[in-house]
Amino acid sequence: MHHSIEVEGLSYTYPDGHEALQDVSLSIQPCEKVALVGPNGAGKSTLILHLNGILKGDGEVCVAGLDVNDKNLGRVRARVGLVFQVPDDQLFSPTVFDDVAFGPIYQGLPENEVMTRVNEALGTVDMLDYATRVSHHLSVGEKKRIAIATVLSMQPEVLVLDEPTAGLDPRARRSFINLLDDLPITMLVSTHDMHMVHELLPRMVVMDEGRIVADGPTEVLMKDEDFLYEHGLERPR
Repeated sequence: MHHSIEVEGLSYTYPDGHEALQDVSLSIQPCEKVALVGPNGAGKSTLILHLNGILKGDGEVCVAGLDVNDKNLGRVRARVGLVFQVPDDQLFSPTVFDDVAFGPIYQGLPENEVMTRVNEALGTVDMLDYATRVSHHLSVGEKKRIAIATVLSMQPEVLVLDEPTAGLDPRARRSFINLLDDLPITMLVSTHDMHMVHELLPRMVVMDEGRIVADGPTEVLMKDEDFLYEHGLERPR
């Protein structure tokens, strides 16, 4: 069985000469839920953007059994659901239904299959009643749920989330963590929310200065306060 995510020797330098990734290797098994943590500028977002071919560095990236290359790009992007930190970045249609239907329609699926996928995706994030609403009139928490539905409608094998709890009030944050906990899917979550990491994500990958400096059980790494502090992190109280 293939890994959900397999990265081998990945390096990437931005056009301005900034070396964002240095020889990064990472394997994630199907249905694993993994935290990607580290200070700002550690390379987390750069790594995420390689998982569906938005960026292309030196090294090998394989997702859901597919090499991430120009030939496979369409299939890779259907299998990797990337949810951005700001939900408005991926909500642009007149209604919630249209936003969630966009991916399946783009895939060329028949109308009845599109309807089924939209209803299933909205049902999964508990937003079925919002289908006719205008996305931009919703709260941040509601928008984040819709953003997840837009990728779930593509039936991805992997969900990659960038700062999913940013901007949420305590009630919306709790509801969102419960939603992620219930999703039976491989998940890589880039976040500064160490409380969520401790509660939701059993494995923690720590990045700093473009490298992976630790990869292990969250429970073990969380106990090493000196190590966390050294890499711009704090153990939740």
